[in-house]
Amino acid sequence: MNRKSSPVRHKERMLSPSGLNARSRDMFGLRCLPGECVLQRAVLVRKKLTAREGGGWLSGTLFCTHFRVSFVPQDSPKPDDNADPVLLGEHDVALASIEKVVAVGPSRTKLVTPNSSLKFTPEELVLYCRDLRVICFLFDRLTPDTQAIEITYTIARTYQPLKPGCVLTFQNAALEMKQFLSNRRRDGQMNWFESAEECERELERCGAAGWRVSSVNDRFEMSTSLPRYNVVPQRVLDTELKRTFAHFNEGRIPRWCWRHPRGSDLLRMSSFQNNIYHEKDDTRNLELVLFGSQWTLCVVVDLGDELPSPADLQVAHGRLRALCLGDISTSVTVPDDKWLSTLESTRWLDYSRGGHMTVALQESEDRDMGCLVSSLVQVMCDPHCRTQAGFQGLVQKEWAPVFLLFLDCVWQLWSQFPSRFQLTDHFLLALYDSTHLPLFSSFLANCQRERCKRTQHLSQTYTPVNGWRDVVPRGGLSSSSSSADPVDPPLPPVWDWGLQYSERRVSLFTQPVPPTPPLPVVLNGNLNTNPDVRR
Repeated sequence: MNRKSSPVRHKERMLSPSGLNARSRDMFGLRCLPGECVLQRAVLVRKKLTAREGGGWLSGTLFCTHFRVSFVPQDSPKPDDNADPVLLGEHDVALASIEKVVAVGPSRTKLVTPNSSLKFTPEELVLYCRDLRVICFLFDRLTPDTQAIEITYTIARTYQPLKPGCVLTFQNAALEMKQFLSNRRRDGQMNWFESAEECERELERCGAAGWRVSSVNDRFEMSTSLPRYNVVPQRVLDTELKRTFAHFNEGRIPRWCWRHPRGSDLLRMSSFQNNIYHEKDDTRNLELVLFGSQWTLCVVVDLGDELPSPADLQVAHGRLRALCLGDISTSVTVPDDKWLSTLESTRWLDYSRGGHMTVALQESEDRDMGCLVSSLVQVMCDPHCRTQAGFQGLVQKEWAPVFLLFLDCVWQLWSQFPSRFQLTDHFLLALYDSTHLPLFSSFLANCQRERCKRTQHLSQTYTPVNGWRDVVPRGGLSSSSSSADPVDPPLPPVWDWGLQYSERRVSLFTQPVPPTPPLPVVLNGNLNTNPDVRR
């Protein structure tokens, strides 16, 4: 396919932010974010719409900035400069969400990397995303060859820089962008679980008598991975509680998560430290922590014997990705008649079939499956956790590295019982997409202590296993440099949906929910509007 060539000089690979950004808003309809600059553009491009979007093709202009790939339809209305900007438009994808860039030519397909040499003019640009989306753009025959080549290279080099720091990351692009992100108000309707008062509010909501909020870990001296405030039996004093931390891996003692309306409590804890001698008083303290608020027998469920390991999940997820995305290098796909059997062989569906386990959930490090099972129990049994505010509070409290599996399990429940959820699948997809953006405090650390000490002066890298991690420069951080640099404003939480999406997109996150019947009628979180009272 021959396209019209247009002489574009090499220096135009990074377009002038002061010139093009102002013009692009008027000429092409792209509204740049504070501190954002356009790196490259291509005109007369068509985007392939998914079945969810209505199918077909949409004509417009393709942009690449140092934060996102943005597609602006040619018939889109002119943006309102007085309205608050959103991070991602309806046809945008964040660079951090891209996993592979593929150029398709007349007779070949090429995986484009920062070091690639492209010896043909792409007719099609395919973006493979971390959330299993495949986004396809088709260059028109009138699209200048230089634009098709340059924007393909620009996307490949920007989402995966040649060297750390060679391309400015979005969050370090400009002070005005940082200020824009920090000047946001928190949602007052959800529980953030960051203070003792918020933890006590959850105890009151669940009617959990016999428990209290302890601040013994306020300085993270007892356990670096647990939050500042933990719910423990009311009968256990802090002096007794301090002696129990050393008997559990990483100091993750048994602590309260949730109470069922019928009175059963759900706990989480790590495995015992077997190499520590247990004195008589220590044994008594352990019994108090485990049984201090229980009037019945406490059952400890060892999740290591019941559920797959993180390594098993990683293998299953890799097979699922290969099935859904195919072999990018050879464009080999699984035949339709073998797709379901191949899906079953990945074992991902086996791991997403959650079970109902209660009372004390024990795991070696209490960081993966304990969080998953605890969260699923609360989603299945507590109607509040199926509302948007309740679900966001649950994630704020229980989030862990196996987050994608948790969201898939919730989606399986939602697909079977959609009327029991205020949430929709649009909300679950948006939440997973947000985990790949290094812009929100919710997903930038493993625990509350790391979030408290983290600094935005560090660059970050992303891996599917560990998520976003700070990269410490060689030689570490000197005290002189850290003290001389100004403190960056805090990043917003992921729950500020108005920052990320338009009002129309956010309106799709929830649906009307039937009124919850009186508590005696609630069985397993049933939200039916016509409960059988006699039964």
